[in-house]
Amino acid sequence: MSTQPDPTPPSATAPQPGEPRPTPLRAVHERLGATMTGFAGWLMPLRYGSEIAEHRAVRSAAGLFDLSHMGEIIVRGPGAAEALDYALTGHLSALKPGRARYTMICQPDGGILDDLIVYRLGEDEFLVVANAANTGVVAAAIGERASGYTAGVEDKTGDYALIAIQGPHAARILAPLADIPLDDVGYYASHRAVVTGRAVLLARTGYTGEDGFELFTSPADAEPVWTSLAEAGSADGLVPAGLAARDTLRLEAGMPLYGSELGVEMTPFEAGLGRVVVFSKPGDFVGRAALAARAQATPKHVLAGLISGTRRVPRHGYPVLWDSQPCGTITSGAPSPTLGAPIAMAYLDPDTARQAAEETTPGRLAVDIRGSAEPAQITSLPFYRRPR
Repeated sequence: MSTQPDPTPPSATAPQPGEPRPTPLRAVHERLGATMTGFAGWLMPLRYGSEIAEHRAVRSAAGLFDLSHMGEIIVRGPGAAEALDYALTGHLSALKPGRARYTMICQPDGGILDDLIVYRLGEDEFLVVANAANTGVVAAAIGERASGYTAGVEDKTGDYALIAIQGPHAARILAPLADIPLDDVGYYASHRAVVTGRAVLLARTGYTGEDGFELFTSPADAEPVWTSLAEAGSADGLVPAGLAARDTLRLEAGMPLYGSELGVEMTPFEAGLGRVVVFSKPGDFVGRAALAARAQATPKHVLAGLISGTRRVPRHGYPVLWDSQPCGTITSGAPSPTLGAPIAMAYLDPDTARQAAEETTPGRLAVDIRGSAEPAQITSLPFYRRPR
């Protein structure tokens, strides 16, 4: 697939002033009766019916997601790899063409600007996928940091649609439609391919904790690809799934969300993701000194999983209590369809997290839910791991 697919005419996706931007699949979502919502400046499907049913379908069969709100930034040129080594925390010049890497872009003080997936499309070409709300910030930051290198940086979000098929049946649904063997597509790898007669960049990545694929298409090809996948999976349990199910799936899988677990006020080390910071790569990178100091320091807080002892759901921003005293804050929380109980991620004081992990007396750890101390149990992340 060309890395610059032909976009649909601007009138097909351009919003009216002040309105959220629709994706190329808006008409599909409306035909399916989706509940639509504004999200990070985009008009997105929240759910198509029952978000619990959509969640369970992804765990047991497969779900089909519109991810066209994600940002696509192309970095191209002889110095592209070195520019990304300087701009990001990862060692992108060590990435082989056809492979992908989870990484971050940080401020000089180590605060997280965004978490990213970077695909190396060729020797001198990379695709950086950013969170929708951060695309402009990320494109501008990479562009500024690449100014001393022979590399161009372009925000190409409007040239792409992105469709994900996730779940244990995803590979067998997709396989008959693709012109390459899916066994050739390893985890965090990408291949140019043809799916149902349309050129795509096919990646084995996802945000659900399940096996699955993400298909980068041109906007004009999005609806035919979606329709073919939906028809191919109709007898195999595939359902369309919205943002609500995507959030509970990623929460069960212990995957961080920017604006909840990640932000400029914290570094990768507080989030338990220090592995994305590669100090061994040659040369300097933005935030290196601050991150090196933070790597050696005692963490101010640690990210932990909580399982509620009642049916009340811990939500973002709720205080966590230890012996009735504040010790942390919920970052994400929701009922877990898989565990059958409310779950949450929270940043906790390190000493409290250690004590809570060793404590056998119930009730010392709790969440303040609108003035009521609801008991909770600490657990390691993730809450869910898919069967192998």
